Amino acid sequence: MVNIPTFGMCRSLANPSVASATSAACGVLTPMPCIPSTVAPWAPGNTQVLTQGAPTLTVTSKLVCMWGGVIDFVNSGH
Repeated sequence: MVNIPTFGMCRSLANPSVASATSAACGVLTPMPCIPSTVAPWAPGNTQVLTQGAPTLTVTSKLVCMWGGVIDFVNSGH
């Protein structure tokens, strides 16, 4: 939540909050607020430029959420 704030609505039944809400709605898919849960680092990174020993992110970098989603850049921030 420090570097990646909550955004959008999660529709993955792998997410316990979505599964619980869907169950409570008698099986009707019930999206819940997206709170990314990531366990792996961003990839690929630029290994030629390091920040605190880690590859810097580029516009092609992606981060996989354990609930099945993928987080990526919309723009480079420039």
